[in-house]
Amino acid sequence: MAKPDASIDPRILDSAREEFLSLGFEKASLKSICQRAGVTTGALYKRYAGKEDLFGAVVADTMADLNAVYEERTAVPASSLSDETLIRAWYMDEEYMLWWFRFLNERRDGFVLLLTGAEGTAYANFQHDWVEKMTEGTWNYYAEARRRGLCSVELTQAELHVILSAFWATIYEPFIHGFTWPEIQRHCTLVCRLFDWYAALGFPKS
Repeated sequence: MAKPDASIDPRILDSAREEFLSLGFEKASLKSICQRAGVTTGALYKRYAGKEDLFGAVVADTMADLNAVYEERTAVPASSLSDETLIRAWYMDEEYMLWWFRFLNERRDGFVLLLTGAEGTAYANFQHDWVEKMTEGTWNYYAEARRRGLCSVELTQAELHVILSAFWATIYEPFIHGFTWPEIQRHCTLVCRLFDWYAALGFPKS
């Protein structure tokens, strides 16, 4: 019995990634993807239900990694944190922000596809949906800090969502505009100067 060609799947995914990055989901062609990968459309359909299923496979690892970070960062309930830790969570540390930029840069292709190439897929509203997800986690930290009297500014969850939308836009845009890593590093410094959460939410500055 002939062994299945194990190289087909990565060839299809690599070809699809190039096609989606170049044209976006809606303009991408399965025929073109197959030609670039050197496979038949039949071989592709044996593995993927269609173009959207293929797009999902291309961004699957990026989405899994993003969700894993979210789960890790929100695993500890805010109510169990010390006052010091809860206050520290709002400090705009450049090292921490650079970690986020590096994490996303290492997954640049998938992240850019989610930001700019997903129209017509289940990820079409990724930018808003990710901020919504982050708002849910961040709100728990803010609400606990407010309950303890650690910060003085009162916000609604909708207001926090708006602020976080602006914050995440400063993270999205360098990837949308194709910044190089040195440019992202410089941009990271500006973001940390721009977003002073202590001042915005009324946390005491030590």
